Amino acid sequence: MKLHHRLDGPADGPLLVLGPSLGTTLDVWQPQVPALTAAWRVLRYDLPGHGDSPPAEGFTIDDLAQAVLDLVDEPYVAMGGISVGGAIAATAAVMAPERVRSLVLCCSSARFGEPGPWLGRAALVRGKGVTSLAPVLATRWFSAGYDGGWVLDMLGQVDSASYAACCEALAAFDLTPRLPEIAAPTLVVAGADDPATPIEHALTLATGIPGALLAAVPGAAHLASVERADAVTPAILRHLSHTPVPTAGTGDSRQGSAQRTSGTEGPGSADGAAGMRTRREVLGDAHVDRAIAATTDFTRDFQSFITRYAWDEIWNRPGLDRRTRSCVTLTALVAHGHLDELAMHVRAALRNGLTREEIGEVLLQSAVYCGVPAANAAFGVAQRTLAALDAEE
Repeated sequence: MKLHHRLDGPADGPLLVLGPSLGTTLDVWQPQVPALTAAWRVLRYDLPGHGDSPPAEGFTIDDLAQAVLDLVDEPYVAMGGISVGGAIAATAAVMAPERVRSLVLCCSSARFGEPGPWLGRAALVRGKGVTSLAPVLATRWFSAGYDGGWVLDMLGQVDSASYAACCEALAAFDLTPRLPEIAAPTLVVAGADDPATPIEHALTLATGIPGALLAAVPGAAHLASVERADAVTPAILRHLSHTPVPTAGTGDSRQGSAQRTSGTEGPGSADGAAGMRTRREVLGDAHVDRAIAATTDFTRDFQSFITRYAWDEIWNRPGLDRRTRSCVTLTALVAHGHLDELAMHVRAALRNGLTREEIGEVLLQSAVYCGVPAANAAFGVAQRTLAALDAEE
């Protein structure tokens, strides 16, 4: 199987392979290209019968993953994708764990629902053409009021039979039992308002892949990387900057454009890299940078301790997802009256995928078991924190 592809970025940069969603072309990643190609060689490809790739039928997601791996000669790559592109990247990571050193799974899934609807869509497209789906896809790809017409126009570059074949491949796809085999550091990006792959799909990926990080993007539907590029692009850059990807022909580790200078990872970065990555993902770079800047010889060991113990050994355990850990943390902080920490973790809870309404439910529950005065103070802190976030936005 031959797939049309395009390569951008510096010739000596590490390689990042990005796959599109069903019904779009490689141009769907255009919002991220300028930032990513500052340091990465970015290879984008078209699905069969999409864009400039030749039509094809009768293939599986495994076949597509192998075709993508065949596009590059380098022994080590980072890979990512939107929706089916993410499924292809995850499958490649299972098939070639020694090659795929980093993953970005955007609005994707280990299993895209029951086969029936996919087979029904395949039959519909074979009869009426891909463009007949445009009105429905507009409501699934983007939130109400967002103008994504330039992406919807890509449907005109898609072969109907090839689109139907992709639907049939998705109907048979289920990577769920093999998620624990993925060894690559993984970022899972979810649109908070995604009707196609809801947050539950992202949680399945984030809890099934060892050490995976979850970034929930508010105000985004299925094509979150287009609709909220302002949030998704920095998240991808942060993830890639903490993921060494050796380049071909060397034993050195090359990192992405957001790589931090020596010392900014903070104490214990050599043996606490996973914890620091989680700490930044949950609390945000600005907060962690302030904490690191304030580190002294007196507090250095403590900073190392919380990075390795709290943010790696606890927060990265697979037994609870990030949303649940945020609920537990909020409740514990209310119970002990740690209001300064509570403000920080209200922000963290939003980053971990909780809605404002769900944060309110946690605090209301705490009124019963931690006491009304404690909950009253907590509601005050949370309200001021959310108001500050509104002002920032």
